[in-house]
Amino acid sequence: MSNETVGFDAFKLNKQLLEAVAESGYTTPTPIQQKAIPLALAGHDVLGIAQTGTGKTAAYILPVLMKVKYAQGKHPRALILAPTRELVMQIEEVARELGRYTDLRIVSLYGGLGPKTQIELIDAGVDILISTPGRFMDIYRKGNIYPKDLKTMVLDEADKMMDMGFMPQIRAILEVIPNKRQNLLFSATFSGRIDHLAAEFLEFPERVEVAPSATTAETIAQVKYTVPNIKTKINLLAHLLQNEEISRAMIFTRSRKNAESVYSFLERKNFGEIRVIHANKGQNTRINSMEDFKAGDVRILVATDVASRGLDVTLVSHVINFDVPLIYEDYVHRIGRTGRAENEGKAITFINPAETYHFEKIEELIRMKVEELPIPDEVDVPATPFEEKQSYERELDKLRQRDNPDYKGAFHEKKAQPKKNIGKGEKVKAKKHSKKPNRNQLKTKNQKNRGK
Repeated sequence: MSNETVGFDAFKLNKQLLEAVAESGYTTPTPIQQKAIPLALAGHDVLGIAQTGTGKTAAYILPVLMKVKYAQGKHPRALILAPTRELVMQIEEVARELGRYTDLRIVSLYGGLGPKTQIELIDAGVDILISTPGRFMDIYRKGNIYPKDLKTMVLDEADKMMDMGFMPQIRAILEVIPNKRQNLLFSATFSGRIDHLAAEFLEFPERVEVAPSATTAETIAQVKYTVPNIKTKINLLAHLLQNEEISRAMIFTRSRKNAESVYSFLERKNFGEIRVIHANKGQNTRINSMEDFKAGDVRILVATDVASRGLDVTLVSHVINFDVPLIYEDYVHRIGRTGRAENEGKAITFINPAETYHFEKIEELIRMKVEELPIPDEVDVPATPFEEKQSYERELDKLRQRDNPDYKGAFHEKKAQPKKNIGKGEKVKAKKHSKKPNRNQLKTKNQKNRGK
């Protein structure tokens, strides 16, 4: 596809899709759409590498809608797999938006709620299924999914699928769906594992890549702060949120515990409406929180990586990484929540002493050095407690030993001291402290002396 493409009509989509595209506000296809849509429409297997926020969902949704065209029969003809319920819901939203002038029946399947309603929708007839791998297999085993008519399969966020351990379920799905089908695989990053998966999943694929693997969008300005401890992170966060330029922010933490702690702290301050989402939150709570955030009713959304994908909000002004992610690719997905749809955004990362190791790896992955800013003078920087400092040192020791087994850090086991050779002086000393003779030994000694 040449760079002369100026509109979606160049893809020869039908009138219903072009009308929906225009009403959705899309005028010019993004680079991934320009490259992937013609190949997918031509029936090729496609391996698409593009970071989040580049329009890759529409890059496969439009060809799927075009190929399935209209409601027919009762069984699904296209299957889209995604790793999380949030992403499934996001894909369904895009599919319904672009398919609004068709009669296609789109059903999404995910966990967190009983399968009864989802099964009823499938039984009523379905053309396109959008599902997490686990829920698909659950309902298939119940006998409610008949995959014999599937002609197209899409695997979205393939890298996250592998990180989350979904490969057994994906292989189980590949066993029960027809071998003769078109496959589309999309991933934000490319690695040896994705290459291996593509070889297993795709047949003579056309590879399209709109940016080097694991690069971040140019519309995102990235900065980092090196902070000595958790209290400084909290103080710095409170200071930054006083800035009105942060109109809608996502704050990412590594754990549910940290998410709740940050949320509780911010809720006591006057920073506007705040919500928190993580895996322990109920399905309805998570959905409502995200909808309120997307609608602009919530200024700050605190989240674990459960929300780093599948949340498409075009006006997120800032992403703040309160903790550095341990899965380095998640950094790309986190900050991809801002700077979307060609809007400018800012990503801020707080890095404690133990996290410096991880962020250096992230900078290697994204092939850039993130600008470091000094902690503002107004921010209180308390001394690091001894226990916290020790935990950082232990963590760094562990990480460095993982890279270099011969590395000996501050907390390595001390070698046993070698036994000293006893000299003459020590021998005399040893005699003095030797065990006293017992009564029988004294008796024998006295008899010998009398004999003399």
